[in-house]
Amino acid sequence: MSSEQPSLPSGDPVCPGCQAEGSLLLPCGHSLCQSCLELCQLELGQDQQGCTECYGRELLDGVLKGLFDSLFQDQTRRVATGAELGLVDSAEGTDQAKDGRMCARHGERLTLFCEEDEELICGQCQEEEHEDHTCSSTEEAAEECKRELRSALRPLQEKLDILSTAKQNCQDTAEHIRRQTQHAVRLIKADFEKLQQFLRDEEASILNAVKEEEEQKSRKMKEKMERLTDEITALADTINSTEEAMSSEDTEFLKGYKKTSERVEISLQYPEETPGALIDLAKHLGCLKFRVWEKMQNVVRYTPVILDPNTADVSLSLSDDLSTLRYTEEEQQLPDNPERFCYYDCVLGSEGLGSGRHSWEVDVGESSEWALGVVKENVIRKEWFPPSPERGMWTLCLYGGEYRPKNATGAPLTLKKKPHKVRVQLDWDVGRVMFSDASDNTLLYKFKDKFSEKLFPYFSNTCKRHPLRILAEKVSVYTE
Repeated sequence: MSSEQPSLPSGDPVCPGCQAEGSLLLPCGHSLCQSCLELCQLELGQDQQGCTECYGRELLDGVLKGLFDSLFQDQTRRVATGAELGLVDSAEGTDQAKDGRMCARHGERLTLFCEEDEELICGQCQEEEHEDHTCSSTEEAAEECKRELRSALRPLQEKLDILSTAKQNCQDTAEHIRRQTQHAVRLIKADFEKLQQFLRDEEASILNAVKEEEEQKSRKMKEKMERLTDEITALADTINSTEEAMSSEDTEFLKGYKKTSERVEISLQYPEETPGALIDLAKHLGCLKFRVWEKMQNVVRYTPVILDPNTADVSLSLSDDLSTLRYTEEEQQLPDNPERFCYYDCVLGSEGLGSGRHSWEVDVGESSEWALGVVKENVIRKEWFPPSPERGMWTLCLYGGEYRPKNATGAPLTLKKKPHKVRVQLDWDVGRVMFSDASDNTLLYKFKDKFSEKLFPYFSNTCKRHPLRILAEKVSVYTE
């Protein structure tokens, strides 16, 4: 026991041993009465520190420790956490475990990252379960993981950019479709208004012709009726006067007989029949629709080739009737659809030409840079390449003041005069493409090849001042 003299507490606490009052407070913090204290010193000896309660607790701890040592012999022992040892506030430790900063098993901070298991660990976890694994600090691991994710995000970002561009292209295409529709509706209405106006004018003209014939023949018939009325009146007067003379006395009758007989002996002319007096319905109604259709040749234009605006380069501007192309330096905002050409300032015809013979004439005028011909439908449209028959292009061009066929040699042609109108002729069956001067049929150049698919008329113009125009052909209406 301690040599220090025990002190009496304020009040009279009860002795835990004999429940007597007036116990003494020992240095270990427990209270015992004088009798129990002497008993404790007798049992434990004068050198033993503490009381029976302290001795009992130490004895119990020793027994439990021996028991655990025998149970967990040769097994990994868990180190007590800071919270269990009372070094860390238990509430704080719980919060850190919840937010993932503390190891749930060992209570230590998660300062390492196992690269094989891809999980955060503490130092104790590394010693116990990840000893053979590659581990690094959280800072290094985070930087490396971020680097890998940046690399993985790069193709995703590229795909996102592609999808965003595709969506924007779809929006632009939808807007262009709307503008195309409005433009087409306006032109269709204008063309039909012209046709309707032509029909209204033809209707008025034919109705006026009927009315004029009616007025003319009605006037003649009226004049004839007036003459007949006058003759009827004169004849009736003669008959009446003669009958009056005959009804008079014989003497009076005979006196005037000579005069009466002369009046009766007048020569009578029967009215002549008037041919063509009726309205000529056959003239006005016969084949009326055909005759109107025939007259429409004067207001209807026909071009053997119609340009396809969906294939035109953005630097080309087409006329409303799709027969003229003009080069402009200002690029138009058009969708980059698969049919549209890039790198070539050109446009194709709207219909592919197959078996048979086909021809069209182009007014090149004073254009200083142009190209004409035919191409395959699958010709490359988004890249530049030297045009040639091997590439699916049979063309003749004017460039730098020289006329050249786009073939293997590309040697310039020697022409006697500059053609202002060029005729392009395609004989698909025999595999021939011919270019000639439309004014005098002078042959400019001829390609000879073998075709196996439809070909599309090709037009290119890079002259800023002069357009190219497909010439209209004369329309003939005939019966068989």
